[in-house]
Amino acid sequence: MNPVLPPLQIGPITVDTPVVLAPMAGITNTAFRRLCREHGGGLYVNEMVTARALVERRPESLRIIKHEPDEVPRSVQLYSVDPVTTGQAVRMMVEEDRADHIDLNFGCPVPKVTRKGGGSALPWKIRLFESIVATAVREASRGGVPVTVKMRKGIDEDHLTFTEAGKVARDAGVAAVALHGRTARQHYSGTADWDAIAELREALPDLPVLGNGDIWSAEDALEMVRRTGVDGVVVGRGCQGRPWLFGDLQAAFEGRDERHRPDLAMVVETLLRHAQMLIPYFDGDERKAMQDIRKHVSWYFKGYPVGSQLRTQLVTVETLAQLQELLGRLDHSIDYPGADAEGPRGRAGSPKKVHLPEDWLVSRELNEDQREMIAAAEVDTSGG
Repeated sequence: MNPVLPPLQIGPITVDTPVVLAPMAGITNTAFRRLCREHGGGLYVNEMVTARALVERRPESLRIIKHEPDEVPRSVQLYSVDPVTTGQAVRMMVEEDRADHIDLNFGCPVPKVTRKGGGSALPWKIRLFESIVATAVREASRGGVPVTVKMRKGIDEDHLTFTEAGKVARDAGVAAVALHGRTARQHYSGTADWDAIAELREALPDLPVLGNGDIWSAEDALEMVRRTGVDGVVVGRGCQGRPWLFGDLQAAFEGRDERHRPDLAMVVETLLRHAQMLIPYFDGDERKAMQDIRKHVSWYFKGYPVGSQLRTQLVTVETLAQLQELLGRLDHSIDYPGADAEGPRGRAGSPKKVHLPEDWLVSRELNEDQREMIAAAEVDTSGG
């Protein structure tokens, strides 16, 4: 079989299967990353961590960037609104050998991030964006660590930034750019604009461009590549409750037709393993691990005939033994339910007002008040 795409090259790192696990708050911890990696190749990125929290060595942030010995390459996503703090955080990770790849978050649309001028709000201030990216690249290059950027189309359809930001990031020396084909205003609603991804691919012929948005299956990934010409895909919500999607993606990119069609027994086994692996991640705190697994229950069982009463019990579990007992009540002979188990996961929601700093859209440059706010804005939004 001829591969659909060549391996993805991110600086010195070769990713044989050109697939990236998108950083997702509270989801892409070591336990979930391991489950995904067991099924297929790719680049597996941790949850977003803030530069300030890293520099201050806050325990939760250090936990977020912790990788197991077999996790290679180690990929960290960093969020920052301030070039100085960005530089300090990148320098710390390079000097202490905590990452092989650093991704910068300019895509997060949640209000606690955008109202500080961060995430998907930041590229509008193009010189600030350039300064953060250039600082990160400079510090990371001292250790040979490649830097990439993940961003959205812009704040809304009237304030699009992706083409300009992509060129600025390229000129600053990033190793690749990933674009989620939605604006901040869209949040996760509507459909991703793959035409914008194709436009960015065309605008940056000399840089790997990755596409993100509405990849729910291996077939979606192949279609995105066909329509946009991207060098690889970034998968976020599509793999929630389906770590085996990475096996499907690897098969698809290698030109093979095999796909996972998990019966209920496989889903139960995977969910249980996921829960078990969360316990050491939370330093042996079983209750915390069970609280964490609750959010995954509806994703794992999407389309499977699991009664509402049992679902309710599963999302209130307190102990591993309780989880095992509840899962044991299911009929493990139930086969794969087909289309009902596929497609979007979670709530897409609707377009939302983007919360921005005062007068943010008046100019592409920072005013004095915004400069002061940025200097003080490195709030602890790790994982946010």
